[in-house]
Amino acid sequence: MSETTTNAIWLTQEAYDKLQGELDQLSGPGRAEVSQKIARARDEGDLRENGGYHAAREEQGVQEARIRQLADMLRRAQVGEAPANADEVGPGTQVTIAFDGDESDTDTFVLGSRELLGLDESVSDTNVYSPQSPLGAAILGKKKGDAVSYVAPNGRSIDVTIVKVEPFQS
Repeated sequence: MSETTTNAIWLTQEAYDKLQGELDQLSGPGRAEVSQKIARARDEGDLRENGGYHAAREEQGVQEARIRQLADMLRRAQVGEAPANADEVGPGTQVTIAFDGDESDTDTFVLGSRELLGLDESVSDTNVYSPQSPLGAAILGKKKGDAVSYVAPNGRSIDVTIVKVEPFQS
């Protein structure tokens, strides 16, 4: 799998449009609003003891970080639909894995990102794993029946077998 593919972020058109709208709001009217808050707080006097000024500057920092995050996600975005026929694990697929080959110990999840798949609270019970996570990276491009190992964040090696791969339906 190429580096471009592994760094790409899969988005539905709906999720892309939603994120683009948020970016437009934050980088346009949102920036102007925060700048006005900072200017008003600055006019109040001594900045060392001005809680409103420090709160507005913190808000600005959070907002600028979100703008950078959104811009990066949209720059790397690959817009499309969930695969119609999922023969292999990829972004937008729902995957069931068995731990250590034990088909009674399984986990089912969507490979992608909750925000990027456009999932809201109505489907909050859906587990979502990033393709860049240790498990996501290990199973990306694999097929039903494939066994893989990955190293968990705690350093433990975990063996899984892919039991099922299907297109995700929200």
